[in-house]
Amino acid sequence: MAGCGGGGGAPPYYELSINSTVGGSVTTPGEGVFEYEPGESAGLVAEADEGYRFVEWTGDVGSIGDADAAMTYIIMNGNHSITADFGPKRTAMVAAGCWHTVGLKVNGRAVAVGDNNYGQCSVGGWRNITEIAAGYWHTVGLESDGTVFAAGLNASGQCDVGNWTDITYVATGGWHTVGLTSNGTVVAVGSNSSGQCDVSNWTDITRVTAGAGHTVGLRFDGTVAAVGNNSYGQCNVTDWTGIIQIAAGTSHTLGLKSNGTVVAAGLNDSGQCDVGNWTGIAQIAGGGAHTVGLKSNGTVVAAGLNAYGQCDVDSQSWTNIISVAAGDSHTVGLRSDGWVVAVGNNAYGQCNVGWTDITEVAIGGYHMVGLKSDGTVVAVGDNNKGQCDVSGWGDITRVGAGYEHTVGLEANGTVVAVGDNYNGQCDVGGWTNITEVAAGGAHTVGLKSNGTVVAAGRNDYGQCNVGGWTNITQIAAGYDHTVGLKSDGTVVAVGRNHRGQCNVGYWSGINQTAAGNYHTVGLKSTGTVVAVGDNDYGQCNVAYWTGITQVSAGNYHTVGLKSDDTVVAAGDNYSGQCDVGSWANIIQVAAGRFRTVGLEGDGIVVATSLVTHWNLLLALPPLRYPPPPPEPPPSGGGCFIATAAYGTPMAEEIQILREFRDRCLLTNPLGQGLVDVYYRVSPPIAEFITGHPGLKPIVRAGLVPVVAFSAVVVNAAPVEKIVIIGLVVLVSLVVVVWAIGWRRVGSRNR
Repeated sequence: MAGCGGGGGAPPYYELSINSTVGGSVTTPGEGVFEYEPGESAGLVAEADEGYRFVEWTGDVGSIGDADAAMTYIIMNGNHSITADFGPKRTAMVAAGCWHTVGLKVNGRAVAVGDNNYGQCSVGGWRNITEIAAGYWHTVGLESDGTVFAAGLNASGQCDVGNWTDITYVATGGWHTVGLTSNGTVVAVGSNSSGQCDVSNWTDITRVTAGAGHTVGLRFDGTVAAVGNNSYGQCNVTDWTGIIQIAAGTSHTLGLKSNGTVVAAGLNDSGQCDVGNWTGIAQIAGGGAHTVGLKSNGTVVAAGLNAYGQCDVDSQSWTNIISVAAGDSHTVGLRSDGWVVAVGNNAYGQCNVGWTDITEVAIGGYHMVGLKSDGTVVAVGDNNKGQCDVSGWGDITRVGAGYEHTVGLEANGTVVAVGDNYNGQCDVGGWTNITEVAAGGAHTVGLKSNGTVVAAGRNDYGQCNVGGWTNITQIAAGYDHTVGLKSDGTVVAVGRNHRGQCNVGYWSGINQTAAGNYHTVGLKSTGTVVAVGDNDYGQCNVAYWTGITQVSAGNYHTVGLKSDDTVVAAGDNYSGQCDVGSWANIIQVAAGRFRTVGLEGDGIVVATSLVTHWNLLLALPPLRYPPPPPEPPPSGGGCFIATAAYGTPMAEEIQILREFRDRCLLTNPLGQGLVDVYYRVSPPIAEFITGHPGLKPIVRAGLVPVVAFSAVVVNAAPVEKIVIIGLVVLVSLVVVVWAIGWRRVGSRNR
């Protein structure tokens, strides 16, 4: 029985039961029941079928990194049962209220920012939403079953939609809500001071919209109906024909004709109705006193009041737009890549909808950090250790992201850090005169203004032994090693070196360094690149690169920014992290665990295999865990042949072998080489043993002297260990010489 190891010790394994609903499947590790060691991190990947999208993980989700992400992980701290929920594919969209903004993701979840005095942004619990609308101070969501949710101010009953059914479309006015039913009739609740809710006699309606005090309906035949406040002629639309879409501002009404032109009626004191010359329009939106039009080429035009810059939609970031929305004094656009942009009044944070105005990016294990031009920081992704809790940071000049922690350099040379602090990697509060920060797997490094370096955190491989470094101009941190660039262009490195990632002593003419999991990259002054260390995925195959101005290193891939602002990449591409060939106008790159991020010149972030809070296209592209190379962990695990023979990784004999590896072999170059060879050749042998149970007792018998020898060495004094290891090496050499001689004799006798 799972979790019952007997003898009062730790359980040998925990069970993970995985299922899925209709519309997709769990591809990693699959579906069924799987066994994991206590504390092990199990990767999860859910993939939707055609026409469906991933919604969320349900069940025992308390230990899941991100229950809303199709690619995530679960910590096995007990027996768990989870289900991947799928639903019909939906279209992302944005909506804008008076001082708040709402986004609908393709997984049917809603997000909102801005004024929340009445709870109008409290939409995080909504599920299976197909449409959203935002009124002055309330938000409405249409569920896939035709029912409606509402949140926010309800002083006029505008949120009393709980009994609505069979609704296909919703719209919100200032203090009222409108719903279109499947039979083309219309319902409305809320303020009716101007008759804006008198829609019970409408029929053959295909779309509805609402202004501050009026309601508009589009009929099947392309004509338009309107009721409510008509003080400025906003309801004078009865002569409109050939209309395919309608929109309403506070006191004006808009109609999009089939030929791509726009008509308008109502208040025009700020020019919000001056749209007669617009052509090629695909969608319209009405704000407080401005009008927005989305053109068929993905650009945007605007007319009307621009006191807050709400009409400034002609910058580079406002391209490839697929949907627009207009609030009282702000404008929102959804880009084809899922990112959201916004301009205008931001008094309540209603424009804080995306990764815009970013000056630097960094990627951690499963989170991403962005530094904005105003010195504030944004972060998205896994927050199980608080690594994304950066909303209170200000006056930041540089950022760094470790596996589960985030570091920020303040303008005064001090450092802040949040996230996992198990190894003290966030104990940087006393640092001063820092000019650069870097974050590794579980350690943090700081470069001081005098060229010396400080470090905090895990130091089991000496990755924090930087106290003697001088004349350093730049730093980088890998998972278990630290790299420093000296003022003369040479490089120093400390920490784990089992794959040669610290063999940088011969480098010269280096301008910048980067550190991946187990490899190190150097950018030379000539624009060429050198790399050492783990190359299992070709991440060090960068010798042919030219014209490079910046490098970054991920887990198992390397990224280079070229002088023409394009990007190249080499290494593991299982999750598409090297698919950067189409990127342009990039000014900075960052490589993470299984993804790559690029910062465009206009402050917009592009990414591979990345989903963030305000990226509404959750389904593009799928992110999958690559099969990791056979790397020995710092402690525990990895004894493939012994595990196959004993049937459990928790066997006492395996614990002895692990200790021998960690305390004896990994402490010297010869031992590291032997371990490296073992981890390359042993997995297929272990697989063969697992598939042939009859071999297990034979292998266990053969391991008896190995385990006994390991136990003696582990418990021996340091001098005794040297003698024993020396004897082993000597005997090994004798055996090798004998074998070579035997083969020669044998060949002469044949």
